[in-house]
Amino acid sequence: MKSGYVTIGLTNPKSPTNVGAVMRAAGCYQVDGVFYTGERYARAAKFNTDTKDVSASIPLTGVNCLLDNINNETKIICVDLIEGAIPLPEFIHPDNAFYIFGPEDGTISQQVIDHADAVVYVPTVGCMNLAASVNVLLYDRLAKADNSNASDELIRISRDTNNKVKVKEKF
Repeated sequence: MKSGYVTIGLTNPKSPTNVGAVMRAAGCYQVDGVFYTGERYARAAKFNTDTKDVSASIPLTGVNCLLDNINNETKIICVDLIEGAIPLPEFIHPDNAFYIFGPEDGTISQQVIDHADAVVYVPTVGCMNLAASVNVLLYDRLAKADNSNASDELIRISRDTNNKVKVKEKF
């Protein structure tokens, strides 16, 4: 069961492939909305890779500034390789979060970092791509949640229609 209100902000995403993969992650982890800045995605949107048509139920909205329209209950969490950031394994996720990610070929602006309630990074050697970073962050949020819905019923409603495999009981 989902708790809180979660949105994703993408800073001038470089490729439609990554935005499509972010939208798929947004659907898997029940994100409430995805926002992006810049022109690169809008120009390439015709190459849509949202294979689960998540954008039909989760809004994908282009904005001029990711910091606009954030309410007082929502915490701004920047996710990027920024000196002084908190390693993700040590981070405690707020109930209501707006996670802002930098582009693959740049970073989040200092202005946005200065407005953040927290800045976190995934402690990998080298940087991951945008979609991978979003997936890892959202999985970390799920793994640390008190109300995750791990069950065979969740597997049945989530898996592909061609997957009917079960684990046999072992004695």
